[in-house]
Amino acid sequence: MSSLFIFHPALILIAGALLLPFLRGTARHVAVLAAPALALIALWLLPEGRLWQVQWLDYSLAPLAVDKLSRLFATIFLLMAGVGGLFALLQTSRLEIPAAFLYAGSAVGVTLAGDLVTVFLFWEFMAVGSTLVIWSAATPGAAAASRRYVAIHLAGGVILFAGIAGHIAATGDAGFHRLGTDSVATWLILIGFLINAGAPPLSAWLPDAYPEASWSGTVFLSAFTTKTAVYVLLRGFPGTEILIWVGIFMIFYGIVYALLENDMRRILAYSIVNQVGFMITGIGIGTEMALNGAAAHAFAHIIYKALLLMSAGAVLAATGRRKCSELGGLFHSMPITTLCGTIGALAISSFPFTSGFVAKSMVTQAAIDGHLQAVWLCLAAASAGVFLHAGIKFPWFVFFQKDSGLRPADPPASLRWAMIFFAFLCIALGVYPAPLYAMLPYEVNYEPYTAAHVVTQLQLLLFSGLAFFVMLDHLKRTPTITLDFDWLWRVAGPEAAKSCRLALAETRAGLGGIIASGKTGYCGWLARNRHPAGVLMRSWPTGSMALWVMVMLLAYLALYYIG
Repeated sequence: MSSLFIFHPALILIAGALLLPFLRGTARHVAVLAAPALALIALWLLPEGRLWQVQWLDYSLAPLAVDKLSRLFATIFLLMAGVGGLFALLQTSRLEIPAAFLYAGSAVGVTLAGDLVTVFLFWEFMAVGSTLVIWSAATPGAAAASRRYVAIHLAGGVILFAGIAGHIAATGDAGFHRLGTDSVATWLILIGFLINAGAPPLSAWLPDAYPEASWSGTVFLSAFTTKTAVYVLLRGFPGTEILIWVGIFMIFYGIVYALLENDMRRILAYSIVNQVGFMITGIGIGTEMALNGAAAHAFAHIIYKALLLMSAGAVLAATGRRKCSELGGLFHSMPITTLCGTIGALAISSFPFTSGFVAKSMVTQAAIDGHLQAVWLCLAAASAGVFLHAGIKFPWFVFFQKDSGLRPADPPASLRWAMIFFAFLCIALGVYPAPLYAMLPYEVNYEPYTAAHVVTQLQLLLFSGLAFFVMLDHLKRTPTITLDFDWLWRVAGPEAAKSCRLALAETRAGLGGIIASGKTGYCGWLARNRHPAGVLMRSWPTGSMALWVMVMLLAYLALYYIG
């Protein structure tokens, strides 16, 4: 294909984001739907290979490079941007959809980047776009959460930048390919990627920030940051064994907190951490089956998690309530939302004939093939836990438990059609997974619908469901909150800093009293010459300061050479 006709899909979507603030009414609605569609068409017109190459300093960069893995992730990101835009079409915030398109376009830019410099640039644009999506909710909680969110991601960006700079300086290679963990620089890159994936100990940024976005904003947030992190881990660190155990920790961390949670969107936010843990475990296993499973799971997860959050967003928009203890009985007046939310819950639980069944099970099969018995047992137990918190708990307490007396209607047409489309995809991919398998990076030699697999999964899910209803009295939520690791820097850290400041102030006051009481000697001299604003705060002449600095340096050098 002539380079004249090669358009970067990410730039098309970002251009749409910049255009939207100037449009109104029907023109704006058309642009919201057209920008992702045009970008998706442009993506599938691209041939494979390094299509754009530029020279920067002494390094060869490839801002646009396409292979099967990058096309898979870019496809689902653009599909998510389009359906998310349809769901948010009636959003009153003028900022949210442009910010979401900047966010989505940047995620696509990362997936199509052939070098680490381009990855970093789009990575930081993602942080800007996602922060604006949270902030656009225009509530005090969203403003505070966006500040905490951007602080974590800017810190992660600094770590990533240090790793990329060190790697390029050491190797002279800016290409984005398998990196390994053979240097400090690549470890920093890995840490930077894992922060965006929601890995411990900084996982709490996700359930802290995502539920504070608007009823539609959380749908966008669920798709891009963590799944872009999965993509770069697939590209840069396949087979890194430590990722198996990082993923296992994330799986059970997400399950435990989701079971304890009362806020329906925080349940689903913790579920994101849990599901990304499955993907990272597959990346750590590193076989072709496992990597295919991680990629397929990411694709399917974006669809069914967005569907779950769309149903939660529809409930929030209609009722203004988020807590499970305040909801229930909504199936009476919101049948379409209930049906779509239930399909999403079945898909995330890997119920047969849903997308989760044909995707997530590949990672489990890879653990079996690799004789990783402990990993397989953890994944099997985790599958039961997922059904408990997302497959049953979310739809049961929101739609089916005791009647709350609320009777909101199903949401407007644009929201309903977005949910229906993703619900259709959850079923269609589960019944006929061949199109998904054809897009995966490696040849697929996997048949999900064997008698043993279907029966085993049904047994696991049915006994999990039985356990849920047997223990229902213990699982009923009360108006409580949960404490997470972020308590250390949101509460304990500021309190410790406050205590240090008070202790320092008391010490300074005591020292000032001693100096003031001195009549002779050095203390008397300090008392006579101190600045009125406080002890030792007098403005000293520059020459005197320079003299004392020189004296201290000479003393340091003398001690250094003597030592």
